[in-house]
Amino acid sequence: MKNVAVIGAGTMGNGIAHVFAQFGYKVNLIDVSQSALDKAIATIGKNLDRQVAKGALTEEEKSATLGNLTTYTAIPDGVKGVDLVVEAATENIDLKLKIFRD
Repeated sequence: MKNVAVIGAGTMGNGIAHVFAQFGYKVNLIDVSQSALDKAIATIGKNLDRQVAKGALTEEEKSATLGNLTTYTAIPDGVKGVDLVVEAATENIDLKLKIFRD
């Protein structure tokens, strides 16, 4: 298993995506909002910068981590060909049920 989709680019979703990507997984980060995806990638980048500053990560590892992330605004496109799907959408039961149905 090396291909993961994370549905939801908020605090939980971008954190989950960050950890998977840092450990070599190809991660499809999915959200309906491109601005949420852009913000998530920026947040992950800042968190990686902190790890580099602390000496916990090299610049090469940071680049590799960011290279493992791909963003999508459509669930069907983002989940195609993955081994695992992680649902991290906003805490709205109707939305979560729709995601699971789809």
